[in-house]
Amino acid sequence: MAFIIKITKSILVYICFVILVVSCSKPEEINQKRATQLDSLFPIRQNGKFGYIDNTGKIIIQPQFDVAFHFCEGLAKIRTGRVLKTGKDGYIDITGKIVIKPQFDWAGDFSEGLANVNAGCKWSGTSLIGGKWGYINKTGEIIIKPSFDSVGSFSDGLALVIVKKSEEYRDLYTFPGKRGYIDKTGKMVIEPEFDDAGNFSEGLAAVKINGKWGYIDKKGEFVISPQFNDAYRFSEGLAPVSINKLYGYIDKTGKIVIQPQFDGAVDFCEGLTAIVIDAKAGFINKIGTIVIKPQFESQILHHYHFSEGLVNVAIGDKWGYIDKTGKMVIELKFDGAGSFSGGLASVTIDGKSGYINKSGEYIWKEK
Repeated sequence: MAFIIKITKSILVYICFVILVVSCSKPEEINQKRATQLDSLFPIRQNGKFGYIDNTGKIIIQPQFDVAFHFCEGLAKIRTGRVLKTGKDGYIDITGKIVIKPQFDWAGDFSEGLANVNAGCKWSGTSLIGGKWGYINKTGEIIIKPSFDSVGSFSDGLALVIVKKSEEYRDLYTFPGKRGYIDKTGKMVIEPEFDDAGNFSEGLAAVKINGKWGYIDKKGEFVISPQFNDAYRFSEGLAPVSINKLYGYIDKTGKIVIQPQFDGAVDFCEGLTAIVIDAKAGFINKIGTIVIKPQFESQILHHYHFSEGLVNVAIGDKWGYIDKTGKMVIELKFDGAGSFSGGLASVTIDGKSGYINKSGEYIWKEK
């Protein structure tokens, strides 16, 4: 998904408390990038400052930053100053050293060696407006000059951009404008002609034109013609699509391999995917068999992705974890819960964040 700047009350809480659940993967890419040895530090908040622990709960980087995010490709974004008004973004390495000084009005995570950054944007209420987007490398050098209205992260060597947008920045998927793709030199390699679009994944990208979704290759040529009411990225060889308001799955030839029959669907992770039937979420396998019956809250379907054999699920207002048989292995008791990465998952109870292991034991807990 695109880097979202529209700040609501819930996202503000997320910035302040649940930054811990964010890995370097975007929501739609959660099964593409797992924690590596360089990215196996976890942000914590202690006495109003952020630092990092390892997967044993040992503090590796002392709490000292106003806001801190997960490591991605060896660097982590930090933010100094007032979070929403005058703060600036920069980056640290795994020793905690600031390697790119805080200077950007807003910035994204590193992906494929580059990070998207904004210069000149300003806050209007809870919206970020104005400014231009470009890209830096891991030394902080501007590789692609800030000249785009909106951009996404690089995926498969290309990045989604938008031109002629409305003044208020929301995200790449909700405001007017045409979508296209640039390469790592900033060259527009696929002209902005699409009304909506997603990131490239497994060599294809979902795009919308004239009211229908199809899939293009990295040359910008349609390999699956526009015909769907909705479409998402390919993962593990399959992609969810909507026909007549029901979701099924296609392969890379466009063949329907799981018939449209679900009220909602997301991409596959570790051989299973979440679907919705009668307003409840469950899980199917790659032949479309329901392996975990629908019973979970469906409004947050896009949070349901298996990672390291477990998935965070919600019933009512409480979160827990199930395994691939549907067994509740960590009870429903959390107010919020993230995916497992590096053996840990972030959780919240009563506004306090922490990390648990796969036995449900706290490794670290905010005091």
